[in-house]
Amino acid sequence: MSDINNDILSMSDVVTIPQAAADFKSGFIGIVGRPNVGKSTLMNELVGQKIAITSPVAQTTRNRLRGILTTEKAQLIFVDTPGIHKPHHQLGEVLVKNAKIAIESVDVVLFVVDGAVVCGGGDRFIADLLKNSQIPVILGINKVDQQPTDFQNLDESYLQLATDNQWQIVKFSALNGAGLSDLQDLLIENLEPGPFYYPPDLVTDQPERFIMGELIREQILLLTREEVPHSVAIAIDLVEETPTITRVLATINVERDSQKGIIIGKGGTMLKSIGSAARQQIQKLIEGKVYLELFVKVQPKWRQSRLRLAELGYRVEE
Repeated sequence: MSDINNDILSMSDVVTIPQAAADFKSGFIGIVGRPNVGKSTLMNELVGQKIAITSPVAQTTRNRLRGILTTEKAQLIFVDTPGIHKPHHQLGEVLVKNAKIAIESVDVVLFVVDGAVVCGGGDRFIADLLKNSQIPVILGINKVDQQPTDFQNLDESYLQLATDNQWQIVKFSALNGAGLSDLQDLLIENLEPGPFYYPPDLVTDQPERFIMGELIREQILLLTREEVPHSVAIAIDLVEETPTITRVLATINVERDSQKGIIIGKGGTMLKSIGSAARQQIQKLIEGKVYLELFVKVQPKWRQSRLRLAELGYRVEE
């Protein structure tokens, strides 16, 4: 295993990137949509590995995360973006700005919608952002496995959206994989011939430290739900490898003492549950034994402070 303190991308320094054939295609695909429509689940399914956290809580994704899928015909670099929504604090503004930047800096936009509900105002807001885009847009109807028996009206609402904008349309389920081969073929069809940007066996360009922090945050979202929704940021303080175990120290930053109390729980039970579940996920990531120690720190109003946001890794991307 490579040095866990280094960016996974540094592997490209020692792994040869092959020469692409003349008909090989490659490019960046921006996955955009409202919060909680299944963008992160979709990217995990496409690349075949968990690199983005998922949660029933909306607006789970914060940083722009790249997932890489390499086939015999193409290399697809997926850019998972925060759900586009009306921001209520500095963190929200940074997330939405980063999602909009992603729209302008990719080769294809995959606009994901929730096929289990009718097209709504949030979908139309994003459609307006994409309306004048010179980049190909594919409307992806997700969650077809959750559609009711009488789903014709649901599909028609999205079909109208695609028709009005002359977008291609594809239906799939990120949860059970149905229709994903059709989606993959359509994405490749819209890419131009290009080189390998990354080694073929790489699935993300994010550091393992970043993914460790996200796996911890995921368990907090899953176990505390609405009690501590988005007031949490994770800092990985130390990663120390030995031949037998990897030691990880991390700080959970919250905004209020009451949130600290919820995360610690009575007698430390909640923090123990978070740590145990996160440790299992991190062990899958690094394919080895992990000792995980968590601390909880109160950082008042960190989501409102540009300095605090920068310290915790949230910046407007260029």
